[in-house]
Amino acid sequence: MAEENSAEATATEETVTAEAPATEEAITADDWGAAMAEQTTSETTAQPHVFEQFAGAGGATAHNDLDMILDIPVQLTVELGRTKMPIKNLLQLAQGSVVELAGMAGEPLDVLINGFLIA
Repeated sequence: MAEENSAEATATEETVTAEAPATEEAITADDWGAAMAEQTTSETTAQPHVFEQFAGAGGATAHNDLDMILDIPVQLTVELGRTKMPIKNLLQLAQGSVVELAGMAGEPLDVLINGFLIA
């Protein structure tokens, strides 16, 4: 009797499983069909647009803006090279002391503006 009940349960599960994909495929097909129909009915066309010409007085405004930024102070730093040393050696430095820098003679200098390397 238990074997008959499990056989019936297995048959019922197989029937439900077989019907589920068919229903999902039908729903998916309906959704695709509706989307395709919507695309074909709602076609839009692009319209050309005419842009206005810029006014001739714009050059004077740009010159005034440039004058405003010319007075902004910046910090300019030129680095010959860098080195690391212990504080003991740093305290022994005096006027005329020679500090060995990392870098070769003749290498270009680093130019920094407000801490940002520009050249």
